[in-house]
Amino acid sequence: MSDEQTALPAKGGLSPRKRQRISRAVQYVILVAIVVVLASLANWTDIRQSFLNGQVAGEGLPELFTVALRNTVIFTLSGYVVGFAAGLVLALMRLSSVAPYRWISMAYVEVFRGLPALVIFLMIGSLPLAFPGLKVPGDVYGQVALGLGVVSAAYMAETFRAGLQAVPKGQMEAARSLGMPYMRAMVSIVIPQAIRIVIPPLTNELVLLFKDSSLVFALGVTAQQVELAKFGNDQASTFANPTPLLVSGLTYLLITIPLGYVARRLEARQGATR
Repeated sequence: MSDEQTALPAKGGLSPRKRQRISRAVQYVILVAIVVVLASLANWTDIRQSFLNGQVAGEGLPELFTVALRNTVIFTLSGYVVGFAAGLVLALMRLSSVAPYRWISMAYVEVFRGLPALVIFLMIGSLPLAFPGLKVPGDVYGQVALGLGVVSAAYMAETFRAGLQAVPKGQMEAARSLGMPYMRAMVSIVIPQAIRIVIPPLTNELVLLFKDSSLVFALGVTAQQVELAKFGNDQASTFANPTPLLVSGLTYLLITIPLGYVARRLEARQGATR
């Protein structure tokens, strides 16, 4: 049916296109009305005092960036590196012809994708109870890298597995026909192509890790080891004002929104090249 036919009014009524426009206009009016009602009911004086208090927000500077944000970035990147390496190994084990490797990889992925990240952090903090004398290198930084890495590895393993399986089998067959050993062909040809395929979901995983770094409070940290969420909460408790929490949240958004945009752009570019 052509556009002219769909634009024709039904017998004794409006055309489908006009009904759609009226419906959309009604939705916009309702949305604007809700916003206006909420704005009129809000106590803007209390909102400014409680959530937009510039004096309280200024008390957290420059430590918000020099300590909290810096630690958050360090925690995130260290956990991402550990998760990237472990996830790739687990993916290769999952695709291995050796059955025990596949079983170990499957068990790891199922267990650590099923456990809450907070539980994993609490378990890492309790490791010295099970293994007396055990000390994770790097103190809290090492524990956070291990905790975030353990969590992200389970998700990255499945991402890498999908990427490895997406590489045409002919790539490996061609390399093997030229006399290239299996591992060299995998490292030099298959894995680089798989990584390029999974860059968008890996970027999304970086965003998730950035937010999960807030769980570091479970390990117990000093004033110089706090990340954004802990810093904001401590400041809010000190000044009995939630403004620092809002500031910390906005700081998270300064990182996560650009990363999310990059991930969407990469996905769109990858989709256009297929």
